[in-house]
Amino acid sequence: MNDTFTRNSWYFRNALVRANYTHIPKGVYETTEYVELFLRNLLLDEHNELHNRALHISGLLKQNEGKPHQANNGIEAVLLEKGINLSGKKKTQVHKLFEEFGFEQIFGRSNIMKILELKATAASNLISILYHADIIEHVFGYGKGKYKFKKQ
Repeated sequence: MNDTFTRNSWYFRNALVRANYTHIPKGVYETTEYVELFLRNLLLDEHNELHNRALHISGLLKQNEGKPHQANNGIEAVLLEKGINLSGKKKTQVHKLFEEFGFEQIFGRSNIMKILELKATAASNLISILYHADIIEHVFGYGKGKYKFKKQ
């Protein structure tokens, strides 16, 4: 177990930073995916590749440079207006969904499962949280269980 820490201590440190770093105007959001890879190697004896270059945000910053980020005027404004304070992981999930669907596209549980790599129960729980927080709304005429982000 200590070998994993010894070989990957710098990666782990950087993964913790990425798990807590958000720069909304540049479209960079906190993510636990890198910490999760490290812990899966440590605890489950998996062999995920842990490279510091995967943690760099400089490419994201250049990619989004000069472009207004959709979440800047979109979902972040909705969250702020409603005074909703989601956990880091949930907030990251909401941003990923919003980047995929925006205010106009309709989605359901299966879309959420695919995009966020969640199981059915976790996707349903996220829908419930977002619906009760008044972030998404039911859409009728497209089948059961369809939603879209609600504009305020």
